[in-house]
Amino acid sequence: MRRHLRFILLCLLAVLVLWWFGRGLDWTGVRQAIGQADWRLIALGVLLVCISYFVRALRWRALLAPLGEASLRELFAATTVGFGAIFLVGRTGEVLRPAFLSLREPRVRPAAAFVTIAVERLYDMAAVIFLFAVNLLTFRAPGGDPAAYARVRQAGVVLVVAMVIGIAMLIWFRHNAPTLLNWLERKLVHAPSFIKRIGKLLTSLLAQVAQALGVLTDARGLAVTVSWTILLWCLIVVTNWLVLRAFGLPFGLGETLFVLGWALVGSLVPTPGGAAGAFHAATAAGLVFLGVARADAAAVAIILHLVVFGPAVFFGLYYFLTGDVSLGRIKGLTHPAADERGAGEQAGEKFPALTEKQISTL
Repeated sequence: MRRHLRFILLCLLAVLVLWWFGRGLDWTGVRQAIGQADWRLIALGVLLVCISYFVRALRWRALLAPLGEASLRELFAATTVGFGAIFLVGRTGEVLRPAFLSLREPRVRPAAAFVTIAVERLYDMAAVIFLFAVNLLTFRAPGGDPAAYARVRQAGVVLVVAMVIGIAMLIWFRHNAPTLLNWLERKLVHAPSFIKRIGKLLTSLLAQVAQALGVLTDARGLAVTVSWTILLWCLIVVTNWLVLRAFGLPFGLGETLFVLGWALVGSLVPTPGGAAGAFHAATAAGLVFLGVARADAAAVAIILHLVVFGPAVFFGLYYFLTGDVSLGRIKGLTHPAADERGAGEQAGEKFPALTEKQISTL
C-alpha cells in the first residue's frame, strides 16, 4: 500500500511539474519549432542512443567479470528493460535491470547484478561530474555576470576535488576490504542471532562490492571499463548535440555540456515517465539561460526527452514480453520479505556467509 501511495504521489508531482512547465507557453510556437526540426539529425540521435545501450551492456559485462559471466544478449536485454522501466515508472524501475538479468542469466547471482549496477552508477557519476565541472571552469554564456561565473568556476573546482576524493576512498576500501571484513566477522562471533544474521548479510554484500571494485585496482579491467564509459558519454554528448542542431541552435561542445548538465539534474527526479516534467523544465531552463526563446526551448526539451528515453521502451517491452520472466518473480528478488520463508532466511540464501578463504582472496 505504501509503494502504491508513493507512486501516486510521484505521478501527481509529475503532473504538477508538467503543468508548471507548460503554463503560459506559446504552444503554437512549440509545434512550429518541432515541425521545422531536422528529423534526419533526430533519427541519427535515436540510433546513437540505441548504440549506447549496447555499449552499456559491454561495460556491464566487464564489471561483472570478477563476479560471474553473462551473455552479451542478456545484458543488452536487461539494459533496455531497465531503461524502459525508468521511462514508464521512474527511477524506482531501475531495480528491474539487475533483477531481470539474474532471472534470465542463471550464471549471475542477484547480489552480483545489483552490486555491479551500483558500481556502474559510480562510473557514470564520476563521468558526469568530470564533464560538467571541467566545462564550468571555462564556459561562459554571452552577456553573463563575471561575478556569477567566478562562483560557477569555484563550484566546478569543488566538484572535481569531491570526485577525486570519492574515487580515492573507493580505492582505499578495495585495498582494505579484507581487514575490514575480518574485523566485522570477529565482532559478530558473540553477537545475538538476529544481529549475526544481519551482519553476515552486510559482510557478504561488502565483499561483493569490494570484488566489483577490483576493476579500480586492476589495470586491464580499469582500462576496459573506463574506455567503455568514455565511449558511452561521447555518444550521449553527441546525441544531445544532434538534437540541438536539429532545431537550428548553433551550439558547440561547451553549450551542449551545459544543457546536458541541466537535463541530467532534471532526470534525477524519480517521477514516472523518465523524470517527466522535471527533465523538461530543467532542460528548457538551461536553454533559456543561453538565450533560446521559451517556446523553442520547450520544443527541444520535449524531443530530447523522447530521444533519450523512448527507444528503450520498444526494446524493453519486446524482451520482457518474449522472456520467461514475470513481475512476481522479479518482486521475489527485489523484495525478499515477500518470500514465505521470511526475509532473514531468504537474504541469507542470496548473500551467503563468507569463509575466511573467500575474504583473503579479495
